[in-house]
Amino acid sequence: MTTTPSWTEAERLAALHAYDVLDTGAEAAFDDLAALAARICDAPTALVSLVAEDRQWFKARVGLETAETGRDVSFCSHAILGDSVMVVADTQLDPVFRDNALVTGPPHVRFYAGAPLVTAEGLPLGTLCVLDTDPRPEGLTAFQTNALEVLARQVMNLLELRRALKARDESEQTTRRALAASEYVGAWDWDVVSDRIVADERFCEMYGVDPVAGRAGAPLEAFTRALHPDDADRVKAEIDATLESGNLYVSEYRLTVPGRPLRWVIVRGQVYRDRDGTPNRFPGVVVDITDRKAREAELADAVTALARSEARFRAIADSLPQMVWSTRSDGFHDYYNARWYEFTGMEPGSTDGEAWNGMFHAEDQARAWGLWRHSLETGEPYEIEYRLRRHDGVYRWTLGRAMPIRDESGQIVRWFGSCTDIDDLKRMDQAKELLSQELSHRIKNIFAVVSALVALSARQFPEARAFAASLRTRINALARAHEFVRPHTDTSRPTVGTMTLHAFLQSLFQAYADGTGAARIHIVGDDATFDDQAATSVALLFHELATNAAKYGALSLDGGHVDLVTRAAGDRFILTWTEHGGPPVSGVPGRAGFGSSLATLSVEGQLGGRLERDWAADGLRMTVDLPATALSRRRAAQNVASAT
Repeated sequence: MTTTPSWTEAERLAALHAYDVLDTGAEAAFDDLAALAARICDAPTALVSLVAEDRQWFKARVGLETAETGRDVSFCSHAILGDSVMVVADTQLDPVFRDNALVTGPPHVRFYAGAPLVTAEGLPLGTLCVLDTDPRPEGLTAFQTNALEVLARQVMNLLELRRALKARDESEQTTRRALAASEYVGAWDWDVVSDRIVADERFCEMYGVDPVAGRAGAPLEAFTRALHPDDADRVKAEIDATLESGNLYVSEYRLTVPGRPLRWVIVRGQVYRDRDGTPNRFPGVVVDITDRKAREAELADAVTALARSEARFRAIADSLPQMVWSTRSDGFHDYYNARWYEFTGMEPGSTDGEAWNGMFHAEDQARAWGLWRHSLETGEPYEIEYRLRRHDGVYRWTLGRAMPIRDESGQIVRWFGSCTDIDDLKRMDQAKELLSQELSHRIKNIFAVVSALVALSARQFPEARAFAASLRTRINALARAHEFVRPHTDTSRPTVGTMTLHAFLQSLFQAYADGTGAARIHIVGDDATFDDQAATSVALLFHELATNAAKYGALSLDGGHVDLVTRAAGDRFILTWTEHGGPPVSGVPGRAGFGSSLATLSVEGQLGGRLERDWAADGLRMTVDLPATALSRRRAAQNVASAT
């Protein structure tokens, strides 16, 4: 009877291939079962048929020459779908099989009966089947049906036995090959009653026994002679105890064979007893562990050296004025030096893990934790300034730093860090900043006084009024440059903008805006970092350009404007000043004025660049070509110093 299978074809094929029986040679046991099935069922043909992916292959066959057929004409492919014997009484009358090539052509099958070959897991591999060239309307008798089912189970028993024997042989062969290939493993089998030990060549070699005698069998005493004198009594007592208890025998000891270096071995064996409980066999293996013992000794030496190294590290760390700490690769704090506990007043171990963050000022905790997480995720060095609570409850400014330690593969294995009390230095910096701001304020006042003196002088000497006005604008440009780069407080800084070239120039050009306040000098392009060393030169240069444009150039007429384009080009920085909408330019001026000379001096003398003027008919075009470091020379110098 055909039923819906509870297995998949993939599972069935996997089970079939696990028996490793397809395409193997003939075996009498299978042939005998096929012959017995043919005889019992009075059939000319009987097969042990295994259904593979696209064929059915016959492990045993009676009355059929071919060893396999295609699965598309297989009767057994249908039989394995049921859970009992499938019988086709007359194939020519069966709608499934009447057009089958094995029915219409040789061997002209007219009758088929097949019992499934089923594994213990319920997976059918094929059938034990019988075939006849004559139809059998009566089918099989009950006896024949039962016999076919019993014989099918015997086929499965043979397949299981075959697989088990094959696995045992492979295991034994693997063991023999491993023992033969190994220089470290030997085997023995001791007949306790006759006191004869049969051992392989490796075992004999370890114990200094002639291999010929070992293969023939030698007494126990022939092998125990190799025991180290300090181990001999212990080992013999262990053997006697094992014979008495029957427990698993495991022992480590040394072997000393004349003319050979001392060897360490580990021995494992098991006692077997006869029916009355008397020990009769004691087989086992011996493994040479000399190299392992040497590594253990080296490891012990390394552990001792590591302990000494750690003691030296702790002594050095505890002698430092800084607080020193260390974490695991995941950031778990597990070490602080004595200075940490002295400073914080905490009990040893109380700030392990993440408890360190609670020692920081509440306003600094989130920032410190965020930076530490970032370093753990990226491997970047950790550096932060925060306020750390001292043992007396006072918060002091502290500089925290940490670096990762990596293994040969680049993986972080630990972090080592330090905390340095910088509170006094912070106070000194604040005092210096206050002094610097006071000096800057006085310098600003000096600019104002000088500008006022020039104005007063111009009133006394009207003929110098034009000169005085020009001088005052230059002094005011220097004052604006100083205002930009002087030290600022948090309240004064926003009035001048950030420390970049564009911000500086936009502040400088505010005086040239139109009546609505819109800029007439448009700055576009790459911005650049900017410091006080370049501020004076840049202020004088662009003050002269803007002043001349307002007097004679594009800014002297309504609607005129200037485009200032800044561009980073490798190790150069290019500034291009182009005037539009001014009076027509008749050509290069006959002589260079003071302003032109001052611009040239600022670019070529102070900034180390090149200056080119193009007096085009529609307006002046000037190109300033500077080294990329000219606008921030202090930062460039710091980068060089850190690199060296």
